[in-house]
Amino acid sequence: MKTLFIIAFVATLSTAACTSAAKKADQLEWIQLFNGKDLNDWTVKIAKHEVGENYANTFRVEDGLLKVRYDGYTDFDFQYGHIHYNTPFSAYLLRVEYRFVGEQAPGGEGWAWRNSGAMLHGQDPHSMLKDQDFPISIEGQLLGGDGTHERTTSNLCTPGTNVLMEVDGELFTPHCTNSTSKTYHGDQWVTAEFLVLTDSVVHHILEGDTVLTYYKPQIGGGSVSNYDPAVKVDGKPLKSGYISLQSESHPIDFRKVELLDLAPYIQDQTKLQQVLKQLRNEQAE
Repeated sequence: MKTLFIIAFVATLSTAACTSAAKKADQLEWIQLFNGKDLNDWTVKIAKHEVGENYANTFRVEDGLLKVRYDGYTDFDFQYGHIHYNTPFSAYLLRVEYRFVGEQAPGGEGWAWRNSGAMLHGQDPHSMLKDQDFPISIEGQLLGGDGTHERTTSNLCTPGTNVLMEVDGELFTPHCTNSTSKTYHGDQWVTAEFLVLTDSVVHHILEGDTVLTYYKPQIGGGSVSNYDPAVKVDGKPLKSGYISLQSESHPIDFRKVELLDLAPYIQDQTKLQQVLKQLRNEQAE
């Protein structure tokens, strides 16, 4: 993989030009993971509940938005949830538009205030045990500010996984790593993008800037509980997996969840570069 080219590409992405890109989405065959109408293409898995049980209507569609809500909870009680898109992907550009709203659910932990995430290369939700808290995955952590303090978003967290922070570096085992993003306070909409190229490299992108890059995601480490040991094969490269969105105790809205599938081009550098160049040009208009 020509990493230098990819880095040069992502450095020029302009999330401010999303509207222009959306008008030509059919040219790049964007997949609307969230169709704005229902959750038929998704599977819910919430800790302490069986796969497919959308406890207390946590995940719902209202006003064309995918909403995460806790009005049916009397106590959050560590019931971490994820809604998984039913098709796995290996190489892609994922784009989500999100905003934090309202008040945290009762019983939510302090660190989970205005905290959610986009899980990348995650395990099949049907392989998660009833009491498992998080899918084994790479997390693009989404955080909101409190109006005063700095708090980056599009960070990296690693439930049951590890990465390399340098292409030929040593295994990096801390659970969470901050990006270089600015802080997004209040209820404003934020666009986060994740360029994932199988198990070679992952870029987190905000407002056209690459705010975090890491390499060779693989299974390993901790920060995941009550999993099936047969699924957690430490050292196994994460070449593909499921995308999911979190419920961690703070209400959040998603108005867009879309994906550009790059798998057809991953073995052909010329075609891959052409597609990435086309995307860059469309967003620059």
